[in-house]
Amino acid sequence: MSELTYEEALKRLQEIVKALESGGLPLENSVKLFEEGAKLAKFCEDALKNAEQKIISLEDINED
Repeated sequence: MSELTYEEALKRLQEIVKALESGGLPLENSVKLFEEGAKLAKFCEDALKNAEQKIISLEDINED
């Protein structure tokens, strides 16, 4: 999953949410999409935390 960009992962996550909300999927497909969505959500969360840490580091450098 690391080959995805944040934007690509977020877009795919949005697609998964729409598909799950439609309610027309078989249970097995819904579970697979939910699992993929959970992984994508974690990936996006980690990417945001990483970006936040970089910003904090840059702010610390600029304060010196």
